[in-house]
Amino acid sequence: MKNTLLSSPLQGFTDFRFRNAFHKYFGGIDTFYSPYIRLNGKLVIKGSYERDILPENNTTLEVIPQIITNDADEFVFVAKYVQSLGYKELNWNLGCPYPMVAKCGMGSGLISNTSQIEHILDRAHSETDIIVSMKMRMGYEEPTEILDVFPILDKYPIKNVAIHARIGKQLYKGGVDLDSFQRCLDVSKQKLYYNGDITSVEAYRALQERFPSIDHWMIGRGLIADPFLPSMIKNNTTEYPKNRYEVFKEFHDTIFEEYDAYLSGPTPIRMKMLGFWEYFAESFPNPQKTFKKIKKAGNTKNYLSAVEEIFKDA
Repeated sequence: MKNTLLSSPLQGFTDFRFRNAFHKYFGGIDTFYSPYIRLNGKLVIKGSYERDILPENNTTLEVIPQIITNDADEFVFVAKYVQSLGYKELNWNLGCPYPMVAKCGMGSGLISNTSQIEHILDRAHSETDIIVSMKMRMGYEEPTEILDVFPILDKYPIKNVAIHARIGKQLYKGGVDLDSFQRCLDVSKQKLYYNGDITSVEAYRALQERFPSIDHWMIGRGLIADPFLPSMIKNNTTEYPKNRYEVFKEFHDTIFEEYDAYLSGPTPIRMKMLGFWEYFAESFPNPQKTFKKIKKAGNTKNYLSAVEEIFKDA
């Protein structure tokens, strides 16, 4: 069975700068999902969202835009907007677990509101011809919440449902709930994708063995922590290339330069890269010590020196 690998959208991380560099240096991802577009009640697309999905910023990639909303007007507006850029599909985020989103009735906080989900899907399919796909958790409070959504999805030509096998209130704590994901497979008529804790080739193989009918796999945090992971999965190997850290360093330098040119001042770029290093550190022999070196670097000069030292030691 041919397996397709997808990049799960991570807000603040997987924008077009990251995606382009990742594709150039590592590869292995068939389709990238853009971090979600959020309108907050105003039918206006922010410049940062627009830049992220402009075709000229994504020339070598297959990218699917994503929206997070609980409002039908917003959904229809964004659907027509992305279509004007040439996109045929819009992914709807019902997975974001963060309380500030969920408590507003969006992301995983919308899963239990089946009537609103149906209303939005009805408007989307009656007023546009956009292809709709879904990114979901199994619920916010309980993993059974998603089961009440499937009959609604069956009324519409939903392309697929990517399920992160946790509930929203877990955030990323605790393990994935594979039994509940299996229950989704048992009852849903939808094309399901799997997402959650694909952090190594071994973990991927175990999931593939557990769910042989799944042929689309979405990788989120694991892709940032180990950028070689998708290509290693595709090549069916657990061996890293001999020049592993040289390639990683070139990738790091590329995204650093991109973000440094975009962000204004030393503090934003430091905080941006600090976020990446929370994950990058996992690729080094002593993650805690590696991340500590980055945290201690109080300015750009010290940061770059710390990065040189980390890669040299690796």
